[in-house]
Amino acid sequence: MNTPVRLLRPSILVLEDDMLLAMDMEDHLIEFGYHVCGPYGRIAQALEQIPRLDLVGAIVDLNLYGEYSFPVIDCLKQRGVPVIVCSGYAELPELKSKLDGLALLPKPWHPEGLRRLVTDIFIPHMPGER
Repeated sequence: MNTPVRLLRPSILVLEDDMLLAMDMEDHLIEFGYHVCGPYGRIAQALEQIPRLDLVGAIVDLNLYGEYSFPVIDCLKQRGVPVIVCSGYAELPELKSKLDGLALLPKPWHPEGLRRLVTDIFIPHMPGER
């Protein structure tokens, strides 16, 4: 019996409400060797799935349809999952303190910046990569 390829790849959750951006990010993450969980476009969807997933990391859009994704970020942090916040809003003073200590991927993002952050933030959390 063949094992599905996705089981052999480390999994990253993607939460992004812009489907074109989400699909572009998914394509790049697959190219980098990851399995993508999602992409999810709603906070509730991600929160429902997180307990079922074995993740090495998550890339979370900060603002989804006018709602901040802090519940998802907090849930992931409680589970020890490293988070990269992808946003054009992350530098706003009222949000910056809430995001202290989290990696930021500014929008618009570039594939090389995505690759660099994923490598720096997620690989140290992968089994056997310490």
